[in-house]
Amino acid sequence: MSRASITPLDQIAAFVVGAKPPDHARARAAVAVLDTIGVAIAGSIEQPAIFVRRTLGPSDPGPLGPSHLGPFGPSDPRTLGPCSVWGTPSHASAPDAALANGTAAHALDYDDMCFVSLAHPSAPLVPAIVAAGELADASGRAVLDAYVVGFEIQARLGRLMNPRHYQRGWHCTSTLGALSAAAGAARLLGLKATATAHALAIAASSASGLKENFGTMVKPLHAGLAARDGVFAAMLAKGGMTASASALDGAQGYLHAFDSQDEDLSTAVADLGSRWEILDTGITVKLYPSCAGTHPTLDAVLDLIADERFTAGEVQRIDVDVDAIVPTILIYARPTTALEAKFSLPFCVAAAVVFGSVGIDTFDDARIRDPRVAALMPRVKMHVDEQIGKGKPPLTEARVRVTLADCRVLVREAHGARGYPEQPASAAELEAKFLSCAMRAVPESEARETLARLRESFTSDL
Repeated sequence: MSRASITPLDQIAAFVVGAKPPDHARARAAVAVLDTIGVAIAGSIEQPAIFVRRTLGPSDPGPLGPSHLGPFGPSDPRTLGPCSVWGTPSHASAPDAALANGTAAHALDYDDMCFVSLAHPSAPLVPAIVAAGELADASGRAVLDAYVVGFEIQARLGRLMNPRHYQRGWHCTSTLGALSAAAGAARLLGLKATATAHALAIAASSASGLKENFGTMVKPLHAGLAARDGVFAAMLAKGGMTASASALDGAQGYLHAFDSQDEDLSTAVADLGSRWEILDTGITVKLYPSCAGTHPTLDAVLDLIADERFTAGEVQRIDVDVDAIVPTILIYARPTTALEAKFSLPFCVAAAVVFGSVGIDTFDDARIRDPRVAALMPRVKMHVDEQIGKGKPPLTEARVRVTLADCRVLVREAHGARGYPEQPASAAELEAKFLSCAMRAVPESEARETLARLRESFTSDL
């Protein structure tokens, strides 16, 4: 084959099969994998995850229990499973386990973020690669390499397609996540480059996800569907199914149909393997279980409270300046459910002032109905300022002005938030988050045992 005949999809497939991620990239992947599994265990008791498992029907409880997340049990990669359903004693086929775990991973909106892809990269990717890793009896190191590869594909596509794709109404976690999941699964299942290209093209036809469903149970389902579709696409391609070579960049292909900002795929793949998005862009580990668009504001509000010691009763109004994308996702001025509250800037700000912190329990029904929060929410105003975040990724900047009853005006700007790549979460914060999440679904002893086992699987040979 002449060099001129090598397409961008060929380049992507060759990268997926043969890439050699640097150690530092693999270390970042390990943080993402452990964080995502912890969040998914917490999410396993949420309604979206329960509905998915119930609809999938009875599954094999297996002999290994909920802590068996690695090393991955022996299995023939030509079969469907069984694979672990996290937070439960059950096992399922690889696509079904990816669906269940992906939905659980996104159920609390506590999973990580990437501001280039405008997506939650790990919620679809980690369930897909763990399921594929269980099928293939893969090592933890191989799973981490698959994560880096899948993340790279998602971030490259996100950089090419956004912000137009996201602003059009597509949920990037799902639309980009299906392809990243397919890439990671294809690598672990040992697909050659030609079959990997078919897997990506198959996944391109199943990708979807509408932002109109933000604040409902369907948003976490998006991550589950992307994880399932990625695994299934890789398995179909492994079995011999083929697809269009121009499914991504053809005249009626993925980029055009999804209203990509730029449709020249070659620009996105030119330096694959020599530049790594996971190192340049990084992964944002969430320290608040709400939409990432709330995090810079929450940091600023909580820092002002710590410095100035004001209370909800002293607040006359709170004005928050944000970029133009934030109001397209924080769409609930007066939320009535926990899922809506995660996408409500007035609620998140009011709750932070009233309770002094924002955690999983902040979004309990009782706190959503708390009269002190209800009284403060109408005084929280969101404004678009074209200068906010100029030259920065969307959702990363905010300015907060708190006007107190004594006429003092307190101002704080946020440039990113805690947990962002520039302000990474500490090892202690990551461990505390994992345990607090896991202990929502399993006893403390089991949560600690699971964390130790995951560390052994994914960090022992870094």
